[in-house]
Amino acid sequence: MKSEVFFRGKRGVDLLHDPLLNKGTAFNEAERQTLGLEGLLPPRINSTAQQLERVLDNLRSKADPLEKYIFLISLQDRNETLFYRLVMDHLEEMVPLIYTPTVGRACERYGHVFRRARGLYVSLHDRGRVRDVLDNWPSREVRMIVFTDGERILGLGDLGADGMGIPVGKLSLYTACAGVFPEQCLPVTLDVGTDNEELLADPLYVGLPHRRVRGADYDALIEEFMVAAHEAFPAACLQFEDFGNANAFRLLRRYRNLYCTFNDDIQGTGSVTLAGIYSALRLTGERLADQRFLFFGAGEAGIGIADTLVAALHQEGMSGAEARRRCWLVDSRGLVVAERAHLSEHKLRYAHPQAAGTDLPKIIERLQPTAIIGASAVPGAFTERVVRAMARQNRRPIVFALSNPTSRSECTAEQAYTWSDGRAIFASGSPFDPVTLNGVLHEPGQANNAYIFPGLGMGLMLSHASRVTDEMLLVAARALADRVTSDDLAHDRVFPRLTHIRDISHAIATAVGELVYAHGLSDAQPPVDFAAHVREHMYQPDYHDYTAEQDSRVGAFDEVMSLASR
Repeated sequence: MKSEVFFRGKRGVDLLHDPLLNKGTAFNEAERQTLGLEGLLPPRINSTAQQLERVLDNLRSKADPLEKYIFLISLQDRNETLFYRLVMDHLEEMVPLIYTPTVGRACERYGHVFRRARGLYVSLHDRGRVRDVLDNWPSREVRMIVFTDGERILGLGDLGADGMGIPVGKLSLYTACAGVFPEQCLPVTLDVGTDNEELLADPLYVGLPHRRVRGADYDALIEEFMVAAHEAFPAACLQFEDFGNANAFRLLRRYRNLYCTFNDDIQGTGSVTLAGIYSALRLTGERLADQRFLFFGAGEAGIGIADTLVAALHQEGMSGAEARRRCWLVDSRGLVVAERAHLSEHKLRYAHPQAAGTDLPKIIERLQPTAIIGASAVPGAFTERVVRAMARQNRRPIVFALSNPTSRSECTAEQAYTWSDGRAIFASGSPFDPVTLNGVLHEPGQANNAYIFPGLGMGLMLSHASRVTDEMLLVAARALADRVTSDDLAHDRVFPRLTHIRDISHAIATAVGELVYAHGLSDAQPPVDFAAHVREHMYQPDYHDYTAEQDSRVGAFDEVMSLASR
């Protein structure tokens, strides 16, 4: 296959304006002559290393994380290969900029910092022709769709169409962390309006300027989108992202057995937290069956984690009823108990006989949990009284403050370690710096869903899974926990370093794919060595000489893309 085929006939300025194909100043002399680029670029040819040096110099000169985010998105818009090389070579520095916590601020300011549209917007105005809108997407090779209605963006609430930063960021992590080809990714925002008063009054808001539509019209748009997406991209997995509680659970129930789909806020959060619990138990020397969990926050994340823990306990031989009794919820009205009226279905199964209460330290003294897990988006909810109550009950209290972004965390790493006299096993949703207390270095773990969903998605894609099961989330959690080393645990780090994320994603993808085949959830013929199959199909952001008669990357790319059409 000649390079002209890969370049889809593009030459000159058109080539430079295609972020998937553009190499910028790295085009060599032969390419410039062959592809009509002479005079359109500065004459000096740069290596990738030189381009990265320039990018890093520009990026690090900016003090504001939002400005860094804007710079990185602009780089992605003009040169995806360089963008992903930068992110992959500097993961621990870049991931907080392209995703949590910075993406939260970017979504809050989305209409004001808008430069160039990314992703696909499907609105209520598109009812009856959603398939036509999807057909406008330039790639037919889509294998992973992340879509949101913007109602519950991180812990920030309803940001409407300004929530597009979330699916864009998530899919960037699919590529950087697991090797999904950029051309296989589609971010989608379903615009049904917003109830955010500030956005409705903002002339620069990018979405429909009316209140959020609910009920039958909303459900009809979701149904049309799911059907149309499956028809347009039959091999794609669909990931629900940042839907409100009222819709998230029921939509997952509605579609999880019809399509290959999952909700990362519910299931991904559950899986990554279970992995953190497994690691914490290596520090305490206890069993999962001996734990009692108190959840502060009873929305998607809290319920998702509880459901995953129940599934893990059930897999170990405990009855479902007994496993649920190990999990207690605290919501905005206090402890969720059996006597409370008008409980939603997802809370009802965790409503146990107990006296009601709203004082969290007293609830801890009464229930004596071994782990407290924050998923409330209430900053500072884990006060000194709360942490000290946990420390009185447990030699090594497990304190997970998981709300995102950092400004919404229930407590900081320094607070958790200080108030527990250095005994807490702490993890958070967004990153915190290491803490030295009494001469001991503590490195807080980050329960980042990026440890789970990229590898999960890759495994689903390459195995051609027909649906996503709870057991897949359990094997993903175990694969992640197995990557935590003794050195990690020596510093109280219950998650591995993000620099190992490609190997982690490979392990998760392999475990998930093998489970898909073992349970007959794919009509594809399994490869002899699925682990090698995954490694072979992981995207690498490298430039290639497209003046060569045959380019090996083109062949690899075409092989991956051909899988999508089977």
